[in-house]
Amino acid sequence: MVDGSRSADDELLNSVGVAFARLRRRTHLVKTEEQQFDRKDLSRNLIINAIDEAAGEMTVGGIAEQLGFDASVASRIVSDMISRGYLERAASQHDGRRTVVRLTGEGIVLRDRYRSQHRQAFEHITKDWPAWERLEFARLLLKYADATSALGQNDVP
Repeated sequence: MVDGSRSADDELLNSVGVAFARLRRRTHLVKTEEQQFDRKDLSRNLIINAIDEAAGEMTVGGIAEQLGFDASVASRIVSDMISRGYLERAASQHDGRRTVVRLTGEGIVLRDRYRSQHRQAFEHITKDWPAWERLEFARLLLKYADATSALGQNDVP
């Protein structure tokens, strides 16, 4: 029954991409105690996390590269976030010719709000799961996310 098992394994692994797409589309629909997401919040959250997780300084070009955005799209979103007080531009401490982008106090508050909303959504979605299963899934998801951090542009299978 090796062929049947292999087929089931292939089917399971082939469905991972569909599952990721569904997660991305549906998780934001969970009603949390805090303010609901608006249509720009997904992009804002991605940019905040790219800046927050950067090993060093982050430029608009670096954000575009990290997120696979066109440079003009990243620039437009960053400009909007600056005008709302979530980000600020500053001179690089390593190269005064470069301009970097960093979180403001309001940006940190927004980052924390997103994280709280995601935790609430995770807990709601998994509320009927046994505690051990919820925690194991969280550990494996974090392990997967950490492994993606090591990927480069040339790591295409």
